[in-house]
Amino acid sequence: MTATPAMAQFWQCAPYARMISGIEIRGNANTWWGQAAGRYARGHAPKVGAVLAFASTSHMRLGHVAMVSEVVSDREVLLTHANWSRRGGVERDVRAIDISEKGDWTRVKVWYGPQGGLGTSAYPTKGFIYAEHAPLNDQGDDAIDSTAKAPIILASLSQGAARF
Repeated sequence: MTATPAMAQFWQCAPYARMISGIEIRGNANTWWGQAAGRYARGHAPKVGAVLAFASTSHMRLGHVAMVSEVVSDREVLLTHANWSRRGGVERDVRAIDISEKGDWTRVKVWYGPQGGLGTSAYPTKGFIYAEHAPLNDQGDDAIDSTAKAPIILASLSQGAARF
């Protein structure tokens, strides 16, 4: 019998957020907000299961994403995320507070393991990406050509598909 060492998983924030939230966006965290436009509902109120998209900063060039695991109040949530306090590590249910002047979650502080509490840094965010599909009025940062005509295909069990 041979013993094999256990392999710890090294997580980046974006693949981990995608896995636990079900929000199917790929790429660096700083691209999630724009990619969500027209695909997922977005907003500035926390909901369980939503992903908070952090903006890029000079110290966090690729942004960050974290899933809301609990809404404590309108200004406090618990986040589950990866690659924050420890490189590649996962943290569950850590505290984050909204410190924005308008209460719109555009600036937050997040629990930081090495300090054992809220970190001293404040981070700008874009908002929350919700797992629901986008409403028709959220065409987002990229314009969509509403004049484009796509074929409508009707299928029937007794007949082949008809194209209109």
